[in-house]
Amino acid sequence: MIYQISYLSNDYQVKGYLALPYGVTVSTEQLKGWLNSFYQTSTLEVLPIACPLLPPTIPVVDGQYPVFVYCRGGIGRVGSVRMDWLERFAQHGHIVFAPCYRGAEGGEGRDEFGGADVEDVLSGIRWLSQLSFVDEQRIAIMGFSRGSVNAAQAAVRSTEPPLSQLILWGGVSDLARTYEERIDLRRMLKRVIGGSTGKYPERYEARSPVALAEQIHCPVLIIHGRQDMQVDYSHAENMIQRLQELDKEYDVQIYEEYGHHMPEDVHKQAIAAMFDWIRAN
Repeated sequence: MIYQISYLSNDYQVKGYLALPYGVTVSTEQLKGWLNSFYQTSTLEVLPIACPLLPPTIPVVDGQYPVFVYCRGGIGRVGSVRMDWLERFAQHGHIVFAPCYRGAEGGEGRDEFGGADVEDVLSGIRWLSQLSFVDEQRIAIMGFSRGSVNAAQAAVRSTEPPLSQLILWGGVSDLARTYEERIDLRRMLKRVIGGSTGKYPERYEARSPVALAEQIHCPVLIIHGRQDMQVDYSHAENMIQRLQELDKEYDVQIYEEYGHHMPEDVHKQAIAAMFDWIRAN
């Protein structure tokens, strides 16, 4: 089951997606009740998006499930949450939560590319962690592409509960480097961050996982395609080097022949390898 949910982040009503493991079900009214009770309002809506061919029969409240937080890439309509990815992630026994970030898919506010929108991630995690069927000791977070900016900050800032693993998949590790490498993104970055790397270097550094590495206290997995033309492989190398310098716990899964996106069969294998790592760490 996949649902689009509305929830609160700061003063904004934002959107996200929730996917349940195969065979697990919950009613729309139950979800609405839990959301509105936690946020102390009555305005939050839940919209069923997808249901498997075989109707699920296991009530979610009868289990205890780990959570996988999927921080999407891109901004706005570019790189939005992938329904097929949600489905693939949910096949591995986790409740999957994917924030859309403020301003996207009908949500209020404005995406700041890892600024105040990080609260959209943290707020959803706080809501999930207090649900009786969620194992708050097993909440992993994955950032894809730009999503690594949000995921790394969430891993640093989420203390109640602390996150159990951080995965950076094709992830930006140094946003200033992205500004220099991706001329096509400069106008957008200056708009959402407020200026260039020369004008506000501290804003770019604050959004960069490599600058946050010292504050990351959970195991880290770096997944990257060596042929990546959108987020250069050097971003992975820089993050690996920094984690080594700090003697942090980390692992690497490199896909030599692939770029930012993978063929479906390879992507499924990569997802399986990622969840094997999550279970082992």
